[in-house]
Amino acid sequence: MSQPKVEIYTKAFCGYCFRAKRLLESKGVDFTEYDITFGGEKKTEMIERKPDARTVPQIFIDGQAVGGSDDLAQLDREGKLDALLGL
Repeated sequence: MSQPKVEIYTKAFCGYCFRAKRLLESKGVDFTEYDITFGGEKKTEMIERKPDARTVPQIFIDGQAVGGSDDLAQLDREGKLDALLGL
């Protein structure tokens, strides 16, 4: 099974972003990080992909929005994250 594409929109000095990235790293998952600290086209892209997104991180797995850090941690606690990550 190939690893899905994982993308995470973050901002500098964001503790929630740090936690989400650490969880993904602890599972050996590669991800693409988009820093939207100063806005720009990646922030616009994030909002286009998830119109109700107003906080970071915003995490996408194979194009599907999974939410933020707390959502990612909850998926892990429920045993659902590994399946989404192809582990």
